[in-house]
Amino acid sequence: MESGPETQRSRRSFLKTSSAAALAGTLTSSTALSSEADGGSRQDPLRLGLISAATYGYMGAQRTPGSFHGTAFATICNGYDAAKREQIEGTFVAAEKRLEGVRVVRIWDPVKSAAQRLADVCYIPIVCDNADQCSEDVDAVLIVDDGSGQHGKYAVTPLRRGVPTFCDKPLAMTGKQAKQLARVARETGTPFMSASSLRFVPDVVALAEQVPSLGDIHLATSICGNELIYYGIHALEMAYAVLGPGAVSCLNVGQPGRNIVRVRYANGRDLMLLVGEREWMRGGFQINLYGSRGWRSVTPDLTDLYWYLLDRFVDLVRTGNESVPIEEEVEVIAVLEAGKRSLAERREVTVAEVLQ
Repeated sequence: MESGPETQRSRRSFLKTSSAAALAGTLTSSTALSSEADGGSRQDPLRLGLISAATYGYMGAQRTPGSFHGTAFATICNGYDAAKREQIEGTFVAAEKRLEGVRVVRIWDPVKSAAQRLADVCYIPIVCDNADQCSEDVDAVLIVDDGSGQHGKYAVTPLRRGVPTFCDKPLAMTGKQAKQLARVARETGTPFMSASSLRFVPDVVALAEQVPSLGDIHLATSICGNELIYYGIHALEMAYAVLGPGAVSCLNVGQPGRNIVRVRYANGRDLMLLVGEREWMRGGFQINLYGSRGWRSVTPDLTDLYWYLLDRFVDLVRTGNESVPIEEEVEVIAVLEAGKRSLAERREVTVAEVLQ
């Protein structure tokens, strides 16, 4: 039986109280949501809504059953029935590592039959008739990359309802669209997160910790495969995770499908962003830093990468800690758009102008 508005408000009040306590140092991090071995108390599980999670249609293509991110998120939170998984059609990523203290309780997808099948496999009790219903009687919402580049539109309703929201990468396909969503989040005061999972894998986190030992870093490269905005976000966010924000302009000296983007920062640093589509290069991820006292090259291990991503979002919901301020994610989208425009217009494009 579903609880009513009063119960929902009570749970949100509890979460806010918990967040305040955590900020004061009385709660542990989200990686310790389950009870301690010594018998410590267990926090209430977070109830999540999962949006656009069961089918995928890249850039206007017809949606087909299966979702890389959607199934990964569902299985990280809920686990899955192994026998039923064998019968499900399309892409299904069975996460090996569970995130304790969270539970997907609602799911929606434009193809309801696909949502019903995923719900059956992953023990999700409620299949919604529309996206807005996924932000009813839940503590947070996960919006999944569905290939359209337009999934950010589903964030508006939960943000206005005050439901903490995660929006999968890319937040939007243009800087202006990303900026509009950020404005809604800030105006409502609703916790909001969007990020590439590459930010949080241990190899990238460790690289960020090594930066001071490399001296001044004036040059760096970051590399990945496929389309510049939709997948190049992974390469750029690795750089942002390690070096921070502050890009001001892009000059793309590549060719269609083979992007060589010089990203210039306000401090004079240059990042070369290399993103090639499948016809031109094999996919993968790498980041290289060239400092005055040393170099580092990392090809990150992607094991459990979505677990680390959702763990950070749960930490935001529980504690209010913003691991990625939404303004930084807006900048990321604007940089990628500037890089794409630079190739098309054969000129240097500033980040500021794409946000005007």
